[in-house]
Amino acid sequence: MLRNYFKIALRSLLKNRLFTFVNLSGLSVGIVACLLISLYVLHELSYDTFHEKGDRIYRVVTDIKTPTETIHPDITSGPMAPALKQNFPEVEAYTRLWGRTAVFARNDQKFQENRIYMADSTLFDVFTFPLLQGDARTALKAPFSAVLTQKTAKKYFGDENPMGQTLRMEGKFPVKVTGVLKDIPETSHIPFDMLLSMSTLTRELQPNVDQQWSNFVFYSYLLLKKNTNAQGLEAKIPALLDRLAGKELAQFQMHYTLRLQPLQDIYLKSDRGAPEQGSLKNVYIFSVIAAFILLLACINFINLTIARASERAKEVGVRKVVGAERQQLTFQFLSEYVLLSSLAFIIAVLLSELILPLFNEFSGKTILTSTLTHPTFWLILLLLAVIVGLLAGLYPALVLSGMKAITVLKGRFATSRQGLILRKSLVVFQFVISVSLIVSTLVVYTQLNYMRGQSLGFAKDQMLVLNLNDPGYLDRHSESLLRQLGNVAGVESVTQSSSVPGSGAQGAYTSLENKSGDMQAANMDLYSIDYTFLKQYQIPLLAGRLFSRDYATDSTEALIVNEATVKNFGYASPSQIIGKKFDQWGRKGRIIGVVKNFHSASLREAITAATFRINPHECQQISIKVKAAQLPSTLATLKTVWERAVPDRPFDYFFIDQSFNDKYKGEEQFGRLFIYFASIAIFIACLGLIGLTSYATFQRTKEIGVRKVLGASSFQITALLSREFIKLVLIAILIASPLAWYAMNRWLEDFHYRAALPWWTFPTAGILALGIAILTVSSLTLKAATANPVKSLKTE
Repeated sequence: MLRNYFKIALRSLLKNRLFTFVNLSGLSVGIVACLLISLYVLHELSYDTFHEKGDRIYRVVTDIKTPTETIHPDITSGPMAPALKQNFPEVEAYTRLWGRTAVFARNDQKFQENRIYMADSTLFDVFTFPLLQGDARTALKAPFSAVLTQKTAKKYFGDENPMGQTLRMEGKFPVKVTGVLKDIPETSHIPFDMLLSMSTLTRELQPNVDQQWSNFVFYSYLLLKKNTNAQGLEAKIPALLDRLAGKELAQFQMHYTLRLQPLQDIYLKSDRGAPEQGSLKNVYIFSVIAAFILLLACINFINLTIARASERAKEVGVRKVVGAERQQLTFQFLSEYVLLSSLAFIIAVLLSELILPLFNEFSGKTILTSTLTHPTFWLILLLLAVIVGLLAGLYPALVLSGMKAITVLKGRFATSRQGLILRKSLVVFQFVISVSLIVSTLVVYTQLNYMRGQSLGFAKDQMLVLNLNDPGYLDRHSESLLRQLGNVAGVESVTQSSSVPGSGAQGAYTSLENKSGDMQAANMDLYSIDYTFLKQYQIPLLAGRLFSRDYATDSTEALIVNEATVKNFGYASPSQIIGKKFDQWGRKGRIIGVVKNFHSASLREAITAATFRINPHECQQISIKVKAAQLPSTLATLKTVWERAVPDRPFDYFFIDQSFNDKYKGEEQFGRLFIYFASIAIFIACLGLIGLTSYATFQRTKEIGVRKVLGASSFQITALLSREFIKLVLIAILIASPLAWYAMNRWLEDFHYRAALPWWTFPTAGILALGIAILTVSSLTLKAATANPVKSLKTE
């Protein structure tokens, strides 16, 4: 019997190919979109879940309060984690990480490594990073020991065994390879290619760094013992901190508290940043879109099937006359819908596997196709297919099986007023979602355009930056190197600095004289620069003067600050801070100038207080303003000069404008995905409108014929039939507008600098939705309006 049901169902689907194609394509597209979004969401939620002890790992983060502000860094001072381990038995182990970059060489090969962490030898006690070679207990103990990932080991040693071999760091430090790690999963918030032993830093390079309570440089992680109450432990920390570091912090006018942040919260839930950072809000947004798309697809399934019910009325009547019971008809129709739903799921999985590489490119993720072929995944999909088929087909099946045989054999079928209200309500619901998504898409697009077009406050075009990553090198060779680079044809100017806008400035604890005459402490960005830096970057001067070689004390006693500094220290205008005293990392003097604020990070973040001082010893980046014409030849010449002047370092460069574009990559990817999935949802909503329009025009076939005979034009009939659907869309626009306004205001809250929600967004979304609806409806109603009225009048 069951086999017979499915044979009849398959025969019915093949007989009505157009209906099957429309219904199948709508459901398949909806499922594909839902599957891809689900894979993306699962990928985001899977960050750091591979660590075996992940439920007991916590990152130590800091709230630092100064007289000027409270800041919330994701790092701690060096001695903090060891002190917690020593004083609290609840701490089973700790490890610290310190990110850095360096040049490594083997024979004639030189590589700039930008993803390196100094790590304590206890790293493998805390995290699950499997070693393929080496001893986890000793691999990171001795100074100048290194553990490489598989990929990095292959880069330097090819097929050779890297264990025990030596790399040269910065041209002078021999580093021994003591381990090889399995490549780090993409779903780690700590991405790296190489680990160096922490003892390299604490014993050799900066011996006092793990004794300085006020120097914040380390990511610190604790592994707590089983059944430890993290909140209880956190409450004990202030007393320990006061006992060990109270005097040192007091002299810096600094007070800080520590928080324990669960490992699983770092990637998606942290407001303090991380080496890799996601957005929980975006995960929620895409999850809602996925649910809506699947819901829209199921609604269409219902509407399209009801629309076709009128065509199957005689079939149902004949079956009832020959003895078919309602239960048998219900099961027959349900089997048809389950079969159609199952086919849609199979097609969707195959399409998803084909589209996944393109989706990875758009989303910036690496989601493996193995997820789609896993047996458990197929079992879940099969179960979903049956559930969706039953849910989507239950109402149509009950309606069709409940038809009266005498009525339907006359060729007429009309559902109840309640059924019509339900279908109209579903169409309104579909267009509420569609209009909301159109508004949201316009807002996302507006914000992305705003970020692209926002003035950053400095000259970024054609600005090439060379990385030395060796602060002492330029101090010894800067004059000769800068002169050689400046003499290259196509170079307009050259300057040097410790960092450039967008690459992250060093934080410096600084005391400035406030308007009351007191020395007030604050944490501020520090740019060590030369005399031409501010001019080359065209950062406007608001008060005072720029650095000049005409003043001998400018290199030892002068400081320039930005507008944010003026505001933070309570001055009403930039000119009021000129001449005020400062004390910064052993340098004392007076402020000689104020420059205009400029963006040094994404527009999500507020502009922070920044300071500039002359200090060639700290400069490690060279900024070169190049001409746009003949850029390839200029780059080639610069590379030749560089390799001759700096033979032990690779020609590693980037362009400032590209660097800032990369900062918005996450927003760009979010915007692209949002627009694509919003378009899919709108497409599916249009299919639902097709279903209701088809049904309504069939119900009014005789009326259309009568009106034509009485002289109504095709345009009048089309307008008549379209009117009620236009009303539904207008109702949807009224409902959707406030919902979309609220949702997008919440989304924009993540951006410190954001475009105002444009008033034209809502009428534009309404006009677009209305236009789409009119095109969809009129294409069907026009066909009915132009049909031969003689044929229409024969329908009964």
